[in-house]
Amino acid sequence: MSKLIQTTTAGSLPRTKKLAEANAARPVSEDGFTFETNDEFEALLQEAVTDVVKQQVEAGIDIVGDGEFGKAMSPGHDFGAWWSYSFQRTGGLSLPPKDAPMPEPVRSSPGNVRLTSMNDRRDWTKFAEAYFDPTSGVLLGDVPYWPETSGPLTYRGHDLVSADVRHLRSALDANGLQDGFITALAPGSAARIGNSFYKTEEEHIWAWADVLREEYKAIVDAGFTLQIDDPSLAESWDQINPEPSVADYRAFIQTRIDAINHAIEGLPEDKVRLHLCWGSWHGPHTTDLEFAHIADKMLEINAGEYSFEAANARHEHEWKVWKDVQLPEGKKIVPGIVGHSTNVVEHPDLVAERIVRFAELVGPENVIAATDCGLGGRVHGQIAWAKLESLGEGARRAEALLNG
Repeated sequence: MSKLIQTTTAGSLPRTKKLAEANAARPVSEDGFTFETNDEFEALLQEAVTDVVKQQVEAGIDIVGDGEFGKAMSPGHDFGAWWSYSFQRTGGLSLPPKDAPMPEPVRSSPGNVRLTSMNDRRDWTKFAEAYFDPTSGVLLGDVPYWPETSGPLTYRGHDLVSADVRHLRSALDANGLQDGFITALAPGSAARIGNSFYKTEEEHIWAWADVLREEYKAIVDAGFTLQIDDPSLAESWDQINPEPSVADYRAFIQTRIDAINHAIEGLPEDKVRLHLCWGSWHGPHTTDLEFAHIADKMLEINAGEYSFEAANARHEHEWKVWKDVQLPEGKKIVPGIVGHSTNVVEHPDLVAERIVRFAELVGPENVIAATDCGLGGRVHGQIAWAKLESLGEGARRAEALLNG
């Protein structure tokens, strides 16, 4: 008999020290952001993926992923691996000179909403003292050195996505499983780098949609569920100065929604999951946009499942959105039930309560319990696995409550 409440993760899981060190030791190609590989590394990666699938099963996770292990990450805390992996898989990018000046900040205006700068977030400037205090617990570290689009974008990640598929399939077979999911970047999130080639921001986003479609199709054609990661739908709100009107912002994200739908056109909806969040860095998040303002826009994306943050202290209360927003027939929600933003491990009874809230609003058959965001690089591995065990146990308790 199938479970009433299934569980999953949002993707990233803690890398082992051995894998992190092997990633760090890989030679970097001349372009500055492409890592070389060899048979020894691929064997280590396969072993790690097989083990992380086994650990998920043992923790009570039903819909497993590869932990995003194929997305290069070497430091103990890496908030950008879910995004920066795309640089290795895309042609048309280049790193600016090391001594290049920071671009002049831009400003947005009504009817002409624009991202101002990755480092000009309203939350970061509001809490600048805390964010740059090494004793605060929210220190951001070095500013990432992002590439820019300097030529026509092309997809060159065929071997890498094939490796992702191969490693997960082998891991599933070894653990007696059939289904799993692999994450990939959304066009709108990918396009948040510099652009000196395309004439407009819209052209840049649509070029990314055409490129990423190749990766999406490879994942779905292999029989896996595709999770499209798009923090830009919610997180971009905080990167716009001055703060726009909600109406202008909804118009701003429409291009990003349309680009996703273009990129997944023809793919079966039940094999596509959309992940939306407000950014996984540890901080106050006081300038996050309310979920109620974009929940209906999220549902315009032609996915079968919708993943979103619902466990952390800034967004847990927004479960009530589903009292007013109608979930379309045949769709499922994948709310975060345990969080990445605290070292406190959620009690299984709290996990059960959170699951029941959603189940009573949209139906238990339409709820998959998950994590807010990826746990890898956000909390210590020992804590991450304790959270997943609590998620698994909490789902069992929720099922008992729902069955009366």
